[in-house]
Amino acid sequence: MTQPTDIRRERASRPRVLDLFSCAGGAAKGYERAGLQVDGCDIADRPNYPFPYHRGDALEYLAHLITTGEIRRYTVVHASPPCQAGCTLTVGTNASQGWGGTHVDLVAPTRELLDRTGLPYVIEQPNGRAKIRKDLSLCGEMFGLGVLRHRNFELGGWTTERPAHPKHRGYVRGHRHGIYRHGPYVAPYGSGGGKATVAEMQVAMGIDWTDVRKELTEAIPPAYSEFIGRAFLASRALGVAA
Repeated sequence: MTQPTDIRRERASRPRVLDLFSCAGGAAKGYERAGLQVDGCDIADRPNYPFPYHRGDALEYLAHLITTGEIRRYTVVHASPPCQAGCTLTVGTNASQGWGGTHVDLVAPTRELLDRTGLPYVIEQPNGRAKIRKDLSLCGEMFGLGVLRHRNFELGGWTTERPAHPKHRGYVRGHRHGIYRHGPYVAPYGSGGGKATVAEMQVAMGIDWTDVRKELTEAIPPAYSEFIGRAFLASRALGVAA
């Protein structure tokens, strides 16, 4: 397992964000575009992750950073804990059909550790019953993307204005409840039934550094975290000015 010392420690010229449960880097890329420097952490091997990262349990690693004081090299923390326990599919179709298994909800323990850091943070979850404040709700239509991919964000220690949710331009392409519909958006999950190909997912979400279907299925579009990163940096600038 990669040791904590493997993440480079040179003094950053830009604010640094710690990207926990980083997957292949959808959130990370957006933060980088917003002007932050990024380090990731994920329990799985992520050879496509575009920035330095620590391979290991995200909560154990965060606890280590807090205990050693190394957390102070970061300005903000982003966390996308596993969402299967509260996502719409788990609590909706899967539950009604008796599908799926038991999923661990890591939102509460993640928040507890984030509060201990004393740093501003972002917790990301999909629509569903995940127990987070919906301080921001973002949708692909806000950024002209080819996916809807609604995501909610809890902001700890900082705030920003909520953007208006524009009206969707039509349906998500594919079969739903036995009916096939055409539409301007693709479904970036699963396969068959008119769902997006890997190439379509890459274009629709603005992700070109991985072509692994599972990674694309789990990713948030970088446009979301770029928006959040810019809003966070603006909030810090306003705080200094005040």
